Amino acid sequence: MRTPVIDFHARFVPRPDALDRLLAAMDDNGIGRAAVSAGGVIELDRLSRQVVEGGHADEDADNDAVLAACAGSAGRLLPFFFANPHRDPDDYRARTGEFRGLELSPAVHGVALTDPRTVRLVAVAERAAHPVYVVCLPRPGARVADLVALARRFPAVRFVLGHLGVTLIDTFGVGLVAGEPNISVETSGGYTATLRVALDRLGAHRLVFGTEYPLQHPRVELAKFAALRLADRDWRLISAGNALRLLGEE
Repeated sequence: MRTPVIDFHARFVPRPDALDRLLAAMDDNGIGRAAVSAGGVIELDRLSRQVVEGGHADEDADNDAVLAACAGSAGRLLPFFFANPHRDPDDYRARTGEFRGLELSPAVHGVALTDPRTVRLVAVAERAAHPVYVVCLPRPGARVADLVALARRFPAVRFVLGHLGVTLIDTFGVGLVAGEPNISVETSGGYTATLRVALDRLGAHRLVFGTEYPLQHPRVELAKFAALRLADRDWRLISAGNALRLLGEE
């Protein structure tokens, strides 16, 4: 029997029936568990504009809604704290026991990975033994190279580069993290060609499956791996084993 997939990057937007829809999508696609961060912090058009033109949001993610959804999932959903670096890290520090990891997104909050506020949050994650999921951008302070610098500063922290890097074809970013053993790569969003490069350069032990649900349907992300015809041992690592290790459950 195949091990159920772990989705390392889904989002929960607190809307009517959102939990039921998320769990149904997981059931339909053989996903047993999912690491969940808050979604809908800002509207999609605004997020798109910030990614392209710059800017930032001061709004807080609804981490409480994520916790409530996870509490109602019979253990299938694993909550990540979506930090707002514009706020003092004390809230995250006080609640690390409620969450399984940390997410940082310069795309939303506009705070660089080189900023002292980001560094303070990562220091809290280090003490909590939390993995840190990061969304990078092609601008100074938020590039994959900046994540590499942050990872070197915190060699004990398990970082995860989201979305196969910055663009659909970020083979450059994949190459940058190749020499950093504490950076894994989450695979949602990128082309199959980029995924193949990541497999060749990093190995299956450095990749984790994710979907970016509800913006992306899980079936689309699963299809990328089906097209590559991976060896069973590699798929077991990417679809579950590596996530368990990052979450401290190995």
